[in-house]
Amino acid sequence: MTAQDPALHAIAEKVERAERLTRQDGLALFNSSDLLTIGRLADQANSAKNGDRVYFAANQHINPTNVCVLRNTCVFCSFARMPQEEGNYTRSLDEVFAEADAAHDNPTREFHIVGGLHPKLRLAYYLDMFRGLKQRHPGVHIKALTAVEVAHLARLERLPVREVLAAMRDAGVTSLPGGGAEVFSPAARATIADKKLSGDEWLAVHREAHRLGIPSNCTMLYGHVETMADRVDHLLALRALQDETGGFLCYIPLAYHPDHNELGEALGRSGTATTGCDDLKNIAVGRLLLDNIPHVKTHWPMVTPFISQVALGFGCDDLEGTVVFERVYHEAGAATPMWLSYDQIIALVRGAGKEPVERDSLYQTVRTFEDWVPGRATARPEGPAGPSFKIEHRRAAAARGGRGGRGGRALPVLASVVGELE
Repeated sequence: MTAQDPALHAIAEKVERAERLTRQDGLALFNSSDLLTIGRLADQANSAKNGDRVYFAANQHINPTNVCVLRNTCVFCSFARMPQEEGNYTRSLDEVFAEADAAHDNPTREFHIVGGLHPKLRLAYYLDMFRGLKQRHPGVHIKALTAVEVAHLARLERLPVREVLAAMRDAGVTSLPGGGAEVFSPAARATIADKKLSGDEWLAVHREAHRLGIPSNCTMLYGHVETMADRVDHLLALRALQDETGGFLCYIPLAYHPDHNELGEALGRSGTATTGCDDLKNIAVGRLLLDNIPHVKTHWPMVTPFISQVALGFGCDDLEGTVVFERVYHEAGAATPMWLSYDQIIALVRGAGKEPVERDSLYQTVRTFEDWVPGRATARPEGPAGPSFKIEHRRAAAARGGRGGRGGRALPVLASVVGELE
């Protein structure tokens, strides 16, 4: 393969031999502007694993609460609210079950359940939720609670993380989502989430889950204050845990959205924080470095369906899914649709020259679409009536230490980071 960037020649030879890439290779990939060669290499690596198959799930997102004790310290988040803050909500179990029923005209194979770290919601609330969903929807997989939420519940209950995970598994949870990882770099984490679970602690929760037979996804948040070295080191930490446990099903790079959060204000950003080139490069480098994780997903609500379609030629083999009722990224200003239909997903996949495969949470094939005939457009799924089903953006709030900000202190190490970016 001919590369425009000479730094990629040796990497291309390694990919051809299916040889593991090094940290230096990862840095060379992120620092290279030869995006098309990087994409071709990633597509080659993906084709060796997954052929032309592109997976997606009929999934529904459920966010039980947006109340979060980290509201004032996770400065990149636009979803969280304090208990008395305007726009806060916490759903009763009946409301959660009603939401699960609300998309009855659209097949659901997976409930994706994540939310804030509520100071008073105990483990029993979540276990009753999982059991109730399983009873009402026995064929639907439950992918629930980030490592951050699991650790929060363990602290509230004064239980080991392992016991919380075992209780979740016994109540019907089949896998964990990959959220809360952000980026593992201590310096970047001190800026964007200085009170959140550390990178090592996040990895430890997933290690315990894997040991209990609970597979999980993994993520990286990019496009904020991280360096290229931070990205590479994050990916290598995920790769090392996968070498140890084999429990990661999928890697998802997540693009930072700066609207309606303090970090975006402090950085002076709005709209889309990342470029299409950066979105595609993160997909491709993830595929090339994470040789032991079977799947790489593009999260279309963050990067648009169109970039996600292009990503299918850049090492990606998973188009996420229908994503009914997604709130977290739309609270941060994402202008993407609130859901995609089967016809839309199949058209995106086939338009990229790939073959769509509907999957469950564990990547078991549900069906293929050789004989698929586009049908009448289904009605957009609507949640039950009530304020908790609206997308309500937070009012602009200056970053701490900024224009009338809370707490009178600046974002940790942000001044030096902004200086580097300028």
